[in-house]
Amino acid sequence: MIRTGSVYNACRIQRRSNRVTQRMADTPRDSAQHRPETTDGDTLHTTSPEAAKREPADLSTAIVPTTTLQHYLAEVRRYPFLSKEEELRLFEEYRGRDSREAAVALILANLRVSVAIAAEYYHTGADQMDLIQEGNVGLMQAIKKFDPTRNVRFYAYAAWWARAYILRYLLNTFRLVKVGTTQDQRKLFYNLRKEKAKLEREGFAPDAKLLADRLNVRERDVIEMDQRLGSWELSLDQPFSQDTDGTLLDVLPAQGTPADEELADSELRAVFRAKLATFAKTLSERDEDILRNRILSDTPLTLDDLGRKYHITKERTRQLEARIIKRLKDYLKKEIKDFDYLRS
Repeated sequence: MIRTGSVYNACRIQRRSNRVTQRMADTPRDSAQHRPETTDGDTLHTTSPEAAKREPADLSTAIVPTTTLQHYLAEVRRYPFLSKEEELRLFEEYRGRDSREAAVALILANLRVSVAIAAEYYHTGADQMDLIQEGNVGLMQAIKKFDPTRNVRFYAYAAWWARAYILRYLLNTFRLVKVGTTQDQRKLFYNLRKEKAKLEREGFAPDAKLLADRLNVRERDVIEMDQRLGSWELSLDQPFSQDTDGTLLDVLPAQGTPADEELADSELRAVFRAKLATFAKTLSERDEDILRNRILSDTPLTLDDLGRKYHITKERTRQLEARIIKRLKDYLKKEIKDFDYLRS
């Protein structure tokens, strides 16, 4: 369940901060006691009257950002919040006249939504700006789907889309190999660890069967996802140590058939073909034709075709075919010791 309370609280805090900033900007600067003061860490800096005349009235950039994230947050604060009436007017322009400017204004005024949602996932170790930008993609999708007639503020609706895109980004980048490709796997990726912790707090042992029942998935899927989340990828080309050149690839068993088995199989098939040719010489011309063009052929003739060719009935042709097959099996069993292995 997506929580919009954090977005609402962040918006309230930002409104309060903007009002304080505006009051500071309207404060007279002609006397020392009214000089604006800014803090940088534990150091207090007092702006001189000459410097104050050169500074703009907007104090949102008074503290110079030192990182990309700080610079982005400073830019986000420049865009004011929209009232409900302004929001509805912009949506009317966007839907009615397909106004790109109205869509941009809605996005810029709600960039704080992505920042607030992304802040909940900083503990994952993902890049903070990447999380925020994925949330911004969700904002653009939310504009296409939002219905102003539902009497819901856009920032509350957009929070769902921002969170969905951030979660999808985390799922796709959590491992080099994707860990969640089905609906059940994605559910486990997001909820398995939380459900484990919840069961432990309740005094239960979080085994696979109990977790599968609680999350309504298969027990096998729980075991597989637990193994995926608990291990990391290893490079097959990574050396065992600095002193050796051996890699994991050198000790892994080959996926194909071993060379000795391939050689034995090839020799056995060569013997089979030779014995088959010898057996064909013991047959009459009609039986040999049935063997080659009916039993051994990739595109066998039908019983009707063979019956018309030799002026016999379809049933008689079937009987001749069965007799030839039986004679062939008996002959190969006698001549080839490993005939049963060849059949498998």
